Amino acid sequence: MAGDEAVRQKGIHIVKPIVYGNVSKSFGKKREEDGHTHQWTVYVKPYRNEDMSSYVKKVHFKLHDSYANPNRVVTKPPYEVTETGWGEFEIVIKIFFNDTVERPATINHVLKLFQHGQNADSPSVLQKQGNKVVVSEFYDEIIFQDPTQFIHPLLTSTRQISLGAYKHETDFEDKKKANLASIKSGRARIQGEIKDLKAKLELAKSTISKFKTELQKAQKEKGLDIS
Repeated sequence: MAGDEAVRQKGIHIVKPIVYGNVSKSFGKKREEDGHTHQWTVYVKPYRNEDMSSYVKKVHFKLHDSYANPNRVVTKPPYEVTETGWGEFEIVIKIFFNDTVERPATINHVLKLFQHGQNADSPSVLQKQGNKVVVSEFYDEIIFQDPTQFIHPLLTSTRQISLGAYKHETDFEDKKKANLASIKSGRARIQGEIKDLKAKLELAKSTISKFKTELQKAQKEKGLDIS
C-alpha cells in the first residue's frame, strides 16, 4: 500500500451492517459412525445485498478443538462453514479486511443446535426435531472510523451479491419494531411507577406535616415547649 493510501480520512464514518449466526438441522437420531446428531452451518454475511469481498480479505472461523481442523479460513463469499456434530460450543469469527491497516473484527457466537430448554441428551428430542431448522441469528455493525484512502472506495462502491430477493432467516425489521414497542411499553410502565411513587411521597410528606402540626398543638395545650 502506497504511503498516501494509508492516510486516514478524518471525520468520515462508515457503517457496514452484518448478520452472523448459524442454522442447524437434526438427523433425528445419533449417527452410528460418530454419534453426531446435527448438520449445521455457521456464517457471517452482509445485512444489505452487497458483495463484502470488495473490502473483506478473509473470514476465520475457530471451531471446537475436537474437530480435525478447527481453524477454517474462507476467502470468498459465502463466508460460511458447514459441519456435523452433537454439541453446542463457542465459535470465534474473525473478519480480516483488504486494508491491513484496519484491525480484524472479532465476533463470538455460541453454536445453537437445540431450542431453548430442550434436553440435548434425550433421544425423543432428536426425534421431535426431525427436519426442523434451528436458527440463531444476530445483527451487528462494523464501524470504520476515519477509514484510509485505500479502503474508503472499497467500502462505498460495493456491487450486489444477488440479483433476486435478498433475505435473512430472521426478519430483523419485525424484530426491531417488536423491540421498540417493548422499550416504549417499558418506558411507559416505568413512568407510571415513578408518577405513583411521587404521589405516595407527597402523601407521606403531607401526612408527616399534619402529624407534626397535631403534635405541636397537643404539646402546646399541655404547656410544653418543643422548639
